[in-house]
Amino acid sequence: MARKLAEQDAGAPHPGESDWSSAAAFPARAMEGEGELSGVTHLEVARVIERAHRRFLDLLRMDLIRLGMDDISPSQVMLLFTIGNDELSVRDLLERGHYLGSNASYNLKQLVDGGYVDRSASPRDRRSARLRLTAKAVSLCEAIRNVHDNFHRQTVRDESELRDLTTAFNVLRRLELFWTSSLRYGGDGA
Repeated sequence: MARKLAEQDAGAPHPGESDWSSAAAFPARAMEGEGELSGVTHLEVARVIERAHRRFLDLLRMDLIRLGMDDISPSQVMLLFTIGNDELSVRDLLERGHYLGSNASYNLKQLVDGGYVDRSASPRDRRSARLRLTAKAVSLCEAIRNVHDNFHRQTVRDESELRDLTTAFNVLRRLELFWTSSLRYGGDGA
């Protein structure tokens, strides 16, 4: 079922990719008894994702310090990358980035006050705000992207490491699609 949902949302899997029913998808998983699965659970995967995200924000905080930026937090930088080159409504931003409303509202206010985001009324609906990056934000995003491109070049030394990173991205993306489909279609994803 998960493979079918992932194929519907993302097209056919790339050569060499495994589906969720494959033992290769989660090597620690083992068969026990009569079709019962044990090993890595979705909860454990989510906890690792959360910890990895926190470590990435720590790296981003170090980048901001090196760049001399003390008026913006790593979470706010991630909001800038979510907005990107688009002009979004606040609702679109919340849906695209999966942010919590009050947290995103606070961070958006800080970004507007700091001169990173232009917030204007929508021409179609004056009650709805439109968001776009300022030149200051675009410049910061380019600097962060350059730092991480250099980091990538220094840490990914061969084809094997690049394949591992690509595989990790593809697995996490399929997991995101699977969880989204489970929410959309009711519960267990079956």
